[in-house]
Amino acid sequence: MKALVLAGGLPQIELIKKLKKRGIVTILADYKEDPLARTYADEFYRISTLDVRAVRDLAKTKKVDFLITVCTDQALLTVAQVSEELGLPCYLDYETARKATNKVYMKDTFLKQGIPTAKYVIMEQLDVNVVSGWDYPMIVKPVDCNSSKGVKKVANDTELAAAFEEAWQLSRSRGVVVEEFLEGRELSIDAYVEDGKAIILDITASEKTDEKDKFIIFRTWHIVEMAPKLRDQISEVTQRIADAFSVKNAPMLIQMLTDGNNVNIIEFSVRTGGGVKHLSVQRMTGVDVIEAVIDLTLGINPHIQTRKPRWKYMLDEYIYCDPGLYDHAEGFDELMEDGSILDYYIFQRRGSKLENVTNSGDRVAGFTVVADSRAELTQKYLKISASVRMVSESGNDIMRHERLGDLYEKNMFEIGGAYIHAG
Repeated sequence: MKALVLAGGLPQIELIKKLKKRGIVTILADYKEDPLARTYADEFYRISTLDVRAVRDLAKTKKVDFLITVCTDQALLTVAQVSEELGLPCYLDYETARKATNKVYMKDTFLKQGIPTAKYVIMEQLDVNVVSGWDYPMIVKPVDCNSSKGVKKVANDTELAAAFEEAWQLSRSRGVVVEEFLEGRELSIDAYVEDGKAIILDITASEKTDEKDKFIIFRTWHIVEMAPKLRDQISEVTQRIADAFSVKNAPMLIQMLTDGNNVNIIEFSVRTGGGVKHLSVQRMTGVDVIEAVIDLTLGINPHIQTRKPRWKYMLDEYIYCDPGLYDHAEGFDELMEDGSILDYYIFQRRGSKLENVTNSGDRVAGFTVVADSRAELTQKYLKISASVRMVSESGNDIMRHERLGDLYEKNMFEIGGAYIHAG
């Protein structure tokens, strides 16, 4: 069998490895000249995963048996569309993929189904009169991008106009969402829908940079305990989304805001979270979502069984750098050997040109820390901060170290009258 894999990031490396273990030939397509997953695939073609015609032509020329991707939105839409056009298997039909990757359809469905979400408008040209009665701040985002690209928080009309133009330029369909800003803790819900029933796998809380107009994740807490009332509400709204979008057998990612008592949905996708979420979900629950996606594509419906988390705390930390030419990382192997970190990840090739950080896709590296006490967690972070260096070609440490020592003093996030334990 032959598989056409779209996108060549870290999750796709795991996907390719698992496909090859099943004896499946892998053909990789990515817009980058040298994506991370290139050396793992049997063949590589430099084409954009968003270029439906090019992907379709490649699939026909190589006579692939199926197309597949994981942990990415827009490539998933291409997989669903081309698979449907060529009569190839896919766990997701094109219409569902379209609604789950385009915020116009997504928000419209939320509204029609009574799923709580922020007040919003969608425009192709900015008309400030449409939002004249709204209070600042507001959120501006393209209707069809991921990795927080083009997502801005704006505080006045001037910022709104600038953010709208940027989002419009990034949007393939030239659509922009403007929505009210809601206060609350942002949670990400990784779930799996089996025969129509949504199963919660992992709940995470993300810390983001405090730059006024950016939403860049630098740390993810995996939540082990939370107020039962809030967990029940999350389970209920997750099921409602699965029902509203007719998701029967698939992974699902939901981003929401909560004040501890109520939730508001930001957006959702029919996939597992990006970055290292596929690894985190497996470590927390024992569920291998990438294997499940392969099974689904091949017509096998896996049975999902979860286990309790092994640790009280698990955090994924993402590293960003100042501008420069990235050469190598130092300190990670030693930290793994002494147990300070569970694992680490490099997202950029040697020689990559690093520019100003604008979205979560600009991360250079990351690592996972586990601990059974707050003291152990703090001790590990202090050691990591002193040991890790991201070295430029000129020999300078260009890593932004300031976040590593910035752990919350409490071991739980207080939200309204409820508590979410971050471990």
